[in-house]
Amino acid sequence: MILYLSIAITAVLICTLVKPATNPQRTQPMSRQSMLNMAALLLAFLILFIFQSLRLNVGNDYIRYVELMHLVTRDAFVPTEVGFNLLVQIINGLSGFNNYLMVFAIFSLATIALFMWAMYRDSENFALSFFLFMAFGLYFQSFSSVRYYLALAIALLAIPYLLKKQWLPFIAWVLLGAAFHKSALVVLPLYFLAILNWKKWMLALAGLFCLSLFFMQDFYLRIMLFLYPTYENTDYLEGGSSLINVIRCAAVLVFSLIYYRQAIKNNPRNRFYFYLNLEALILYTCASFIPVVSRIGYYLTVTHILFLPAIVNCMEDRRQRRFFTGLIICAGILYLLMYLILARADGIRLYPYQTFLFHELPLILSTEL
Repeated sequence: MILYLSIAITAVLICTLVKPATNPQRTQPMSRQSMLNMAALLLAFLILFIFQSLRLNVGNDYIRYVELMHLVTRDAFVPTEVGFNLLVQIINGLSGFNNYLMVFAIFSLATIALFMWAMYRDSENFALSFFLFMAFGLYFQSFSSVRYYLALAIALLAIPYLLKKQWLPFIAWVLLGAAFHKSALVVLPLYFLAILNWKKWMLALAGLFCLSLFFMQDFYLRIMLFLYPTYENTDYLEGGSSLINVIRCAAVLVFSLIYYRQAIKNNPRNRFYFYLNLEALILYTCASFIPVVSRIGYYLTVTHILFLPAIVNCMEDRRQRRFFTGLIICAGILYLLMYLILARADGIRLYPYQTFLFHELPLILSTEL
């Protein structure tokens, strides 16, 4: 736990150096602050990337992914998407063996870089967004489900194209994410609903839909099984929502309602984030029976790392900004500590941290076939 906290604290402290750069002199190619920003971003990225790419058998499904990569090179059936399979085939083909370390490293590089790019480009307070990225466990959770978290980063990166109604680039980014994890396709309807200018009759229809989630569970489960046939007769059908996710979404909703007129009502981007959080809260409370509901919910709640700093930035009173920034930081620290305390459990399995520099990978089943 101390090791993971040290990595998080070091990276966050480095990113506090990142601030908006001003360049009053057009003849100056890059300001001092811009160069400092680039240096801090690069250093933080390298710390996160090296720490993650050196891992061995760390993450809930690490061994499973190694086996899948081995099966891909043998042209055996695998349930993974074409993007993952193609990447594995290229790397293993060039290497001449199951180079799973390189595959994990590339996924780490792409996932971290895309998250940082999205935050630097879109956040009104990069340091606070980066802190939330670490505190909400997004970085550490990407040690597992590497395909999913790459797709999640791509979805976050696609949002500005949607807000500008640049449909083709938005859909192209989503399809790229779906090439690695098909769950990314859920953002097409969910993100579209969040950009609508909701009328009263639309809210009434939405209320009826929420009621149908309680009375038509079998119907919606059949739809999910059509999209995810591999979930049939598995534990995934048990569904279930995390109480922590419900509390987090509820807290964000209350906070945003307090500053709705000031920060959200006339701001299309913040209003989009607001509706995404509302969708997530409805999903976690009314649709907990949906298999792996958290995977859908994270496409909605990942915007918290941009939404919370945006609300704080709209506060005119400096004392209020400081108070709520401190409150968000305290909540984030508590969230991260709770996550790391549970990180030894199945489903996370971050402990013990091992590296291929000093440890060997256990045998996998497919090598014996």
